[in-house]
Amino acid sequence: MSKQYYVYIMTNKTNTTLYNGMTDNLIKRVWQHKNKVANGFTSKYNINKLVYYEVAEHPMIAIAREKTIKNLVRRKKNQLVEGMNPNWKDLYSVILEGTMHKFMPSSMAKMK
Repeated sequence: MSKQYYVYIMTNKTNTTLYNGMTDNLIKRVWQHKNKVANGFTSKYNINKLVYYEVAEHPMIAIAREKTIKNLVRRKKNQLVEGMNPNWKDLYSVILEGTMHKFMPSSMAKMK
């Protein structure tokens, strides 16, 4: 199995602030955000809820997708999240249980 890369969106308790990023270890990265390991945007705005992620097989694809998502207007980001996670539940427990495939999009979402 080849290495996987993840593009993800996290938010705060009230879903008012969004953060997106890219990593090759989603569980570790979300844990870092939840535990405020680094001082920065996610720590300052209490970003601690994983609400969306995508999987890519190549880092350049993930980086490009992360940039695309960063440039989306909020309404489009909301649509992206709600397409996978309509109730904006924290998906961290899902990925910890090893059931990522239950929420994994069949292909990377395309925004118009």
